[in-house]
Parts: sequence; structure tokens; C-alpha cells
Amino acid sequence: MAAAVPADAASKEEQIAKIHLFAGLRPEALRLVSQVAVEETHSQGTVIFKHGDVGEKLYVILEGRVRITREVQGMGEEALAIVGPGDVFGEMALLDDSVRSADARVHERCRLLAIHRDAFEDLLFVHKDLAYEVLWNVVRMLTRRLRETNEKFAMLSFAAKF
Repeated sequence: MAAAVPADAASKEEQIAKIHLFAGLRPEALRLVSQVAVEETHSQGTVIFKHGDVGEKLYVILEGRVRITREVQGMGEEALAIVGPGDVFGEMALLDDSVRSADARVHERCRLLAIHRDAFEDLLFVHKDLAYEVLWNVVRMLTRRLRETNEKFAMLSFAAKF
């Protein structure tokens, strides 16, 4: 179970400002996002969520690392990514109502900011300018990840020829 850790508002705003998802947001927007973010700590090996779980939170890594994996039948666990400070994971839960598409396990003890979907949706509904800024950042982040995935597939395809 995650331990909630108190953090002062200025510190949360500073941490949020460093995160790709919230890069370039105005100070007022950072303040609004920080108000719905809750700090958590997790020890190494902790399962944050599993494939198929209901996705209710987005996580931002402040310290430590998290391994994102998927069980591949007949092959075992396949590491999709190891994410670290400044990275966001679980963001698809904020964008749709689908279940988790992978597992997330703490690779190194970590501090996270967790943003619950309901609080985030309420925030974006009330503050349309914030919604516009954040959603463009989401598009950029997902595009970057898609490009990285395409590169991995290209490399695997090339390696399979030999």
C-alpha cells in the first residue's frame, strides 16, 4: 500500500513544472495541478498496478524508477520501459476508461505524485485553458512514445533478417 507523504505546495509546483506532461504551463496552471496531486512513496518490488486493473491514477516519478512490463504468453515478463524522474506513467487511465494495459512495479524505491482521474477531469472541465495546454502536452508525449516504439519495431525487424 502506498504511503502518502505531505509536501508543501511550492515544492509540488516546482516538481510538476519539471515534468514533461506539464512542461510550459503557466504558474497559475501549475498551482491548480499541484492542488490535485498527492505524493506517495513505494518500496522496491511494490506492484503499483497490474494489467487489467481499473486505471484511476496517473503517476509522475519524482525519485526512483518504475518498470513497466507485460506478461507475454510462453515467454514470461517483457519489460516495455523503465521510467525515472520526470517521467509519467499510467496516463492512459486519465485519457480513457479502459483497464491498465501493462504492469507497473517499483524498480528502485520511489517518490511519486499521483493524480486521480476524477480530480483531474474536474480540474480540466472547470479550467478550459489548462485543458488545452495539458492535452497538447499529452499529444506530444504520446507521439514521442509512438516514435520510440516504431524505432524498436524497425530494429527488431532488421535483427530478424539475420
